[in-house]
Amino acid sequence: MSDKRIVAGKEGETLAVLYLKKKGYKIIAQNYRSKLGEIDIIAREDGALIFIEVKTRHGDRFGDPKGAVTAKKKRKLSMVALQYLKKTGQMRVPARFDVVAVHTGGHEPVIELVRNAFELAY
Repeated sequence: MSDKRIVAGKEGETLAVLYLKKKGYKIIAQNYRSKLGEIDIIAREDGALIFIEVKTRHGDRFGDPKGAVTAKKKRKLSMVALQYLKKTGQMRVPARFDVVAVHTGGHEPVIELVRNAFELAY
């Protein structure tokens, strides 16, 4: 991954965290890593655990960031989320997957939140 993409990704995640906090989400973890993969943000909202994938785009060249969460990515996120729930003893806690799309190509960043973006996939 190029340095530009890493910087853009980190900028997008920072903007996403600020946005989510304003929306009432309580951030539990950022860049949660396990042997199975990584989840960008884990948060709590209204008693539910939310696993959040952040996609950042500077322009339209590579399409809408929401569309970048492929079936393969959904499966990987699902496996990591299940592992997290088991590890933390929260298998019975309501959980969902959200996607935050960050568009940084204009004067001001545009942030879109997709709640319940996809179902558990494995």
